[in-house]
Amino acid sequence: MGIRKWLRSNSKKKNAQTDRMPPPRDEKEISSRLSESMTDLQTMFRDIPDLIVRPFTVKATGAQAVLAFFDGLTDRNAINNNVLQALMHEETVETEIPRIVTVGQVNTASSWSKVESSLFSGLSLLLVDGQAEAYLFDTRGWPQRAIEDPQLEASLKSSHQGFIETGSQNIALVRRYIDNREMKIKVHRIGARGTTQVSILYLADVAKPEVLRELEDRLQKINVDSILNSGELVELIEDNPYSPFPQFITSERPDTVASQILQGRLAVVVDRSPAVIICPVSFASFFQNVDDYSIKWQIASFLRILRFMAFFVTIFLPSTYIGVTSFQYEVIPLQLLLSVGESRGNVPFPPLLEALIMELTLEMLKEAGVRLPAPIGQTVGIVGAIVIGQATVQAGIVSNIMVIVVSLTALASFIIPNYDMSSAIRLIRFPMMIMAALFGLVGVGVGMMVLIGHLVALESLGVPYFASISPLRFADWKDTIIRLPLWKMDKRPLSARPVQETRQGPSHPEGDG
Repeated sequence: MGIRKWLRSNSKKKNAQTDRMPPPRDEKEISSRLSESMTDLQTMFRDIPDLIVRPFTVKATGAQAVLAFFDGLTDRNAINNNVLQALMHEETVETEIPRIVTVGQVNTASSWSKVESSLFSGLSLLLVDGQAEAYLFDTRGWPQRAIEDPQLEASLKSSHQGFIETGSQNIALVRRYIDNREMKIKVHRIGARGTTQVSILYLADVAKPEVLRELEDRLQKINVDSILNSGELVELIEDNPYSPFPQFITSERPDTVASQILQGRLAVVVDRSPAVIICPVSFASFFQNVDDYSIKWQIASFLRILRFMAFFVTIFLPSTYIGVTSFQYEVIPLQLLLSVGESRGNVPFPPLLEALIMELTLEMLKEAGVRLPAPIGQTVGIVGAIVIGQATVQAGIVSNIMVIVVSLTALASFIIPNYDMSSAIRLIRFPMMIMAALFGLVGVGVGMMVLIGHLVALESLGVPYFASISPLRFADWKDTIIRLPLWKMDKRPLSARPVQETRQGPSHPEGDG
């Protein structure tokens, strides 16, 4: 009886999946008779009022024709001046449509499936009586915002240009940094209902072909209705979806993407998304910033070390405080122990609950500051932290020491330059706090070993997450925890799996010193 129920439920799931499948694209051929083509066009795009249909007569041949395009996805000036004006009014001895119109690109289509995808991508359709194929004009002109400074990646001494929601514009921004014919682009289309163009950018003579094939295989296996942004695509192609740590870098800065491509990595540009995906990456990549290469290498190295220290402070400082005050309080110096005891004298909660109250309050304040308008959000964050922190201490809910610990943890998490990594380590500190409350510093040590084991086993597009650290590659240490001078980094990082390892020759001039 149990098997019958399982088979019945399984068949219901299959039927439900079949019901949700999108309608197949129409592979019907375009008719040479304009009346039949118009009937097919009206049937295919029924109840879609933003499709503009314009019948007219071609002056050069006298044939009846129909121009169709989507309002809002096309450039009206290009249609009026380069298509309709040329076909309806201009005197010409040419009789071929591609020679009459003055748009940049003219393609042909013989099936309605290609016509459907082309119209939704912003192209204009021309049907001519007596011709069994349609003309497609590149008159794309959808709304798009201006190129601005990226919001999540502040620039200090580098470019202030950020990606926008148009894939072709984003590719052009990267082209400005890498004007070389070896930068190739492979285009994939993903989505059964809403087609999204996904472009892979790479250097053909540097990027490893096996890594490129692995990425393409994962993209081809995706079967979804639509991809709305880069975050959705990352979740569908990452190696370990159950890990809280990011396995791909998403960047809004063209200079960052260009720098990673030059190292031998791949960049994935998702149309309609202002974030570009970079892969494969290593753990150390999330602590690097393109501004590190615009300042002196000594300062950049200090900042790198500070970021790695912030990683450990964010994860282990609250748990260490809980473990010490709950179990191993004898490791605290006597004077400090007396201060901690005096501070916690009126607190009725154990250290774990005290820490959870403050940490969750801080996360709520941070989320409120992000969701509110910028002027209000900053005010709420600053005033809320001051008022709530002081009020909770005076009310005896938390201790002064806990406020200091939580504040240092928050500051350390904000030092991490990558938002995804910063969010991951803020999440990891909660299970570490629970381990400390149960087993003290022993629990913190066990949690650290589990964390390191997980990071070592993690991969990014088949490349070890701890590449350059495990296994040891001393050549990559020139640009990992510290940054040596640029003229010392003559090899590309091996963690990027480049085919051509040499990045530069001897270029450091001899100085007076």
